[in-house]
Amino acid sequence: MRWFGFGFNAFGQICVHEKSMKVAGRDVANEVKVNSPTELSDRSGCCSKISQIKACWSRRASLHLISDSCVCVAGFEAATSKESCGVSVTDSRGCTDAVISELYLTLAFPDRIETWDLRNKEKTPSWSMEIKTQPQSSGPLVNLPLVPGGYVATKPPLYRPLTPALKAKSLALGAEHAILLCATGAVYTWGLGSHGQLGHGGLTSEEEPKAVEALWGMPMSCVATGGWHSVCISDGGDLYVWGWNESGQLGLPSGGLRKAAQQQSSQQAGALCQDASSSPGEEPQEGEKQEEVFISIQAFPALLDVTPSCEISTVSCGSRHTAAVTTTGDLYTWGWGEYGQLGHHTLISSDEPQRVEYFRKQQMRVVDVVCGTWNTFAAVVKEEVACS
Repeated sequence: MRWFGFGFNAFGQICVHEKSMKVAGRDVANEVKVNSPTELSDRSGCCSKISQIKACWSRRASLHLISDSCVCVAGFEAATSKESCGVSVTDSRGCTDAVISELYLTLAFPDRIETWDLRNKEKTPSWSMEIKTQPQSSGPLVNLPLVPGGYVATKPPLYRPLTPALKAKSLALGAEHAILLCATGAVYTWGLGSHGQLGHGGLTSEEEPKAVEALWGMPMSCVATGGWHSVCISDGGDLYVWGWNESGQLGLPSGGLRKAAQQQSSQQAGALCQDASSSPGEEPQEGEKQEEVFISIQAFPALLDVTPSCEISTVSCGSRHTAAVTTTGDLYTWGWGEYGQLGHHTLISSDEPQRVEYFRKQQMRVVDVVCGTWNTFAAVVKEEVACS
């Protein structure tokens, strides 16, 4: 399995900053905006052994779970240090999962959880808890940021309790809200609700987990959250979206994006037009006017058709963009694209899901996707995709 990245690379999260790093004649390592998929690189040469990736705005944590498991961190402060931002690779030996934020790196081990303050160079974790080992367990004991009895937050208090009645299966944390998937397939949200990101139909906040009633009775298999939007996948492979759509991150018509595109088009037309009578601002004739519905905030879950012929297997969200993998191995992205995080060889944002053609052209099948705040990472295997 190989990992590719695109988008924000100011701290070397995708390609470590080295003068010798050249890809197709480009000095990719020193590019802040990587707008096409580029295979990950680092000084250790261990990128080919990555099993999982977790990312935030300035860093990427790579999990190596084959043979001698450990975590390596690329990005802010890591390029100039032999340690992973104060956490040595040795400290992470034997870990089974990890999650990273701007301030903390949390590691899960078979017998304990440790959270390290990335600003603190002391060789001790800021918070830890012991967990009971379960010999011959059929699955992982923890699924970060979930931990026994609760979850690990991105800021203090690091440990937040959850009622056992929820039977939590997975949890995703946004900028100021959370979305939880229960073992029953039910979805709960809580936190800031100012952009409709909780999916309860309003803009109010919730201090405690509250069921998303619009999804009740439809079991979900995966949840993800961006800065101020949320998404989930049903057992049948349908994708539901809600929250803020300012950059088209929901895949729904965005007035802001359309207005910007119209202004750019008008400016280009005005520069070319020499005849004042054919002004680009001319009103359409009677019967030609068509009102298009734009969505700034979607407070209830909405069904999104990414592609009519394929189901969605996994999804991930950046701050204001979204990426989804189909069961046929195609990657679709949409939303804010200012740093190339959509992977379409441009810096253009889009409110319509578009397939990342690079992987199809290279006969690669995408098997996983992980979004950082302003970038995207995709895991691929070499296989021709059958779906056209």
